[in-house]
Amino acid sequence: MLQDELRIERNLTMLTDFYELTMSNGYFSNGMKDEVAVFDMFFRKIPDQGGFAIFAGLEQLIEYLKNLKFTEDDLTYLREKGGFDEGFLDYLRHFEFQCDVWALEEGMPMFPNEPVVVVRGPMIQAQLIETMVLLTINYQSLIATKANRMVRAAQGGPISEVGSRRAQGYDAAILGARAAYIGGCAATACSIADRYYQIPAVGTMAHSWVQMFDSEYEAFRKYAELYPSNCMLLVDTYNVVQSGIPNAIRVFNEVVIPAGYRPKGIRIDSGDIAYLSKKARKMLDDAGFPDVKIMVSNSLDEYIIRELMIQDAQVDLFGIGENLITSKSDPVFGGVYKLVAVEKNGEYIPKIKVSESIEKITNPHFKRLYRFYNKNTGKAVADYVAIHNEEVQVDEEHPLTIFDPIASWKKKTLDQVEVKPLLVLVFEKGKCVYQSPSLEEIKQNCQRQVDLLWDEVKRFENPHRYYVDLSEKLWTMKNQLLDNINASLSRTSSKR
Repeated sequence: MLQDELRIERNLTMLTDFYELTMSNGYFSNGMKDEVAVFDMFFRKIPDQGGFAIFAGLEQLIEYLKNLKFTEDDLTYLREKGGFDEGFLDYLRHFEFQCDVWALEEGMPMFPNEPVVVVRGPMIQAQLIETMVLLTINYQSLIATKANRMVRAAQGGPISEVGSRRAQGYDAAILGARAAYIGGCAATACSIADRYYQIPAVGTMAHSWVQMFDSEYEAFRKYAELYPSNCMLLVDTYNVVQSGIPNAIRVFNEVVIPAGYRPKGIRIDSGDIAYLSKKARKMLDDAGFPDVKIMVSNSLDEYIIRELMIQDAQVDLFGIGENLITSKSDPVFGGVYKLVAVEKNGEYIPKIKVSESIEKITNPHFKRLYRFYNKNTGKAVADYVAIHNEEVQVDEEHPLTIFDPIASWKKKTLDQVEVKPLLVLVFEKGKCVYQSPSLEEIKQNCQRQVDLLWDEVKRFENPHRYYVDLSEKLWTMKNQLLDNINASLSRTSSKR
């Protein structure tokens, strides 16, 4: 497959934070290399203060985990750094991934403080993959989330991702195009993303094409002669209304129509988009080209797109660059990777991280994630985090009362809901047992799942808070842990 070319170019095993290596060496030296640990990846804050995020990047995470291998050059580097046990280096030499991994399926809406990737396995292995789990999922989820906001703002108007030149590196350009497609974009300007992922590549011309010829008319004519079946002209190099559109109409009549084709469109890249698009639509319609599309670009984001829609701008296609590929308004997806349990003699011992910031206190234990869907409307009602061996059954005979983990007096009893487990098994004892869907299937699944959210959750301003509730058993256990820690700290303080 063409995608294999992307996968074999680099060995990314050493793409770790150095502390993952020093801690792993410490675990090895203390006889803890085979102790089983459970880590959760989750996030605390939705970008742009939105109502939900989109999970993306699993396919690339799978490929990374399938190809973990430390080379002799890697081991030489670590040996020269000093401080690493030779036995640990030999362990890395024969490294074989043995963890179980669960994750959301790509394209699924996700919410703060719920596990979206769960890793269970030997402590060293689960620790070593932290950086790649986070950077792989964080970036693509960020861009898929941003793209979905823009697609919803456009109300069906196709959006092309055109930000390769502004991406934060070439990996971001390629995988950003992939993530944007998952989020709902229709095309990309990134040719390599088309080649490897079959995301339709689109493009017309730059202003430099127009400037290279003696006149705008000549530039348009030469382009139309080359591409009569796919003729879209950039009309704002000089003046949209006075020269760009008149010259485009002239070339459509003199070149494209005689060649047996209909022109595809025009693109406006500057100026008052709402005003110019309306003028352009009237001029094109009056000239007999009501089917010619109007594409706009120029630093668009979801808010500008929404305003254009409110102003009844005559826009058919959107090209969005830096505000999408970098998620410029909120460019960091804050996913974290935390230890939540260790296994001792066949039992899981919950682990919790405590902070004075309530939002940074973790949810302990090896867990499962469920989503409740209303049986009558099909809409998602809430997500539910439970301990891994809890039975979750909800029907008229087994109603379930859920409650806000922070404001626990806020309760709701459910009985008419369908319960769906959200985390799928991806690796079992280090072997991949999951077949990634096609990118097109992921995109379609994303659209279906977003459609199952209430419109109130999808608002841009002050979206309704979608609840992620803890089971009563998990909530009680978490608070007991906090009480025990607080009591221990109080005893320690009293002895001083």
